[in-house]
Amino acid sequence: MPLDIRIRLGRAVRRIREERQINQEEAAERCGLHRTYYSGVERGVRNVSVVNIEKIAKGLKISLPDLFSRV
Repeated sequence: MPLDIRIRLGRAVRRIREERQINQEEAAERCGLHRTYYSGVERGVRNVSVVNIEKIAKGLKISLPDLFSRV
């Protein structure tokens, strides 16, 4: 059975953040999200809205298609 989309998205976001060599707090700030919310996204425990997915993509400087291609 495939992993839940929230977990797959969170793992993709974490990999992108790590590639950019920034910590979660800095990433959350760049995305305009609270650090605990951002952490929940990476852990796959948040059901992220499309508005916040866009904020994450912009904050990590990746296009939405590129982000979703990594999910």
